[in-house]
Amino acid sequence: MSEKHTEGSKLWGGRFTGATDPVMERFNQSLTYDRRMWAADIRGSQAYARCIRSAGLITEQECQAIVVGLKKVGDEWEQGVFEVKPGDEDIHTANERRLKELIGEPAGKLHTGRSRNDQVATDTRLWLQDHMQNMKAFLLQIIQVMMGRAQSEMSVLLPGYTHLQRAQPIRWSHWILSYCWMLQRDFTRLSELGARVNVCPLGSGALAGNPFSVDRHALATDLGFESISHNSLDAVSDRDFIVEFLSWANLLCIHLSRWAEDLILYSSKEFGFVMLSDAYSTGSSLMPQKKNADSLELIRGKCGRVFGHYCGFLMTMKGVPSTYNKDLQEDKEALFDVYDTLEGILQVANGVIATLKIDSAKMRAALSPDMLATDLAYYMVRRGIAFRTAHGLSGACVALAEKKECSLDKLTLEDFKSVSPHFEADILQIWNYETSVDQYSVYGGTGQTSVERQIHNLQQWLDTQGGQEQ
Repeated sequence: MSEKHTEGSKLWGGRFTGATDPVMERFNQSLTYDRRMWAADIRGSQAYARCIRSAGLITEQECQAIVVGLKKVGDEWEQGVFEVKPGDEDIHTANERRLKELIGEPAGKLHTGRSRNDQVATDTRLWLQDHMQNMKAFLLQIIQVMMGRAQSEMSVLLPGYTHLQRAQPIRWSHWILSYCWMLQRDFTRLSELGARVNVCPLGSGALAGNPFSVDRHALATDLGFESISHNSLDAVSDRDFIVEFLSWANLLCIHLSRWAEDLILYSSKEFGFVMLSDAYSTGSSLMPQKKNADSLELIRGKCGRVFGHYCGFLMTMKGVPSTYNKDLQEDKEALFDVYDTLEGILQVANGVIATLKIDSAKMRAALSPDMLATDLAYYMVRRGIAFRTAHGLSGACVALAEKKECSLDKLTLEDFKSVSPHFEADILQIWNYETSVDQYSVYGGTGQTSVERQIHNLQQWLDTQGGQEQ
């Protein structure tokens, strides 16, 4: 029987004599997607070879042959010339098979005391560690771009909304920074997750541990892990870090979906506050006048895709008994697709905000005196009137303006005094949007000094993160 049909040629095939059903072969294999972990698998195997050399399980010459051979295997992957063969179930099987072709018998010693169970857990952690750094870089980049706009467009005012109703005037910069702080929290959460990803499960074997006195701490150090797992049963089945990454991804997507929704509304004819670059818009196949915010709609839409992977993998995990079960193979398609989706979302979002044009005149024109109704109440509060009373008096002014079919700023001093004798001539001076906005100078508000302090604090944080990333 040829090798490709001999179950004994597989890593697990010694006790099998019959061939696997071809349908089962396809159903079982994961190389089509876990091949992207080739670099992590090579790195982990090289470190393990050095570890079992130190434990006296292989000679220095055998270790060098394995390490150099694995380097050649990695070069083939990098150059796109690695030849996948029938029987290559996953990246681990493929790499070990190719290593044996290159160096012969010493390749068979590499797996001493190691299982694919602790190997795949290690590879996945190494892969995620590397790619989380990419995520962090994308987040820092978009925060920096947003901050640049907030700094340069400080003077622009627009309506702030609650319940999608015009509420109070705010700075455009304040709106931008609201999303900067969401993304800053996303960055911080991802950094916190890093400590739980940075745990080395290698040396746990299939489930019971490693019987050959390998130095797991040295192995972890060689691979750049900060710590080792504490229990081999838990180590081979722990996918909490993937669940956490998927959960983190959902929250990031929710933030960017809300951001996209705001801009979709702001770019509509009904608002007209912003204009997307042609590079991030499409047209209609029927209506030539249309300019669609497809980039933003896709960002909003892909939130559902990410959430689907999260829910799906949670359902996979809920019934898995202890240690490794093949159900856990489902982790990587969810992980990889969510990562790829986020990478696209962040790059497109960065392009959108970097090229977005604003119409500050339309933003300004959308402001109206009724949005300063709260300022009437604040006027009374500053004269010693209880806020609840002042709120009622302000509402009475709004009702009077509606009765007279005029805007609030068209009420006369006599009109105001008919509501309350506490109104004085200076009440006619409050109809100034800049003055209204800048009264919110307490940190966190939309006043210019507060917004400038937000930018300053964010920049200080960014400088710190930039230093850490280097």
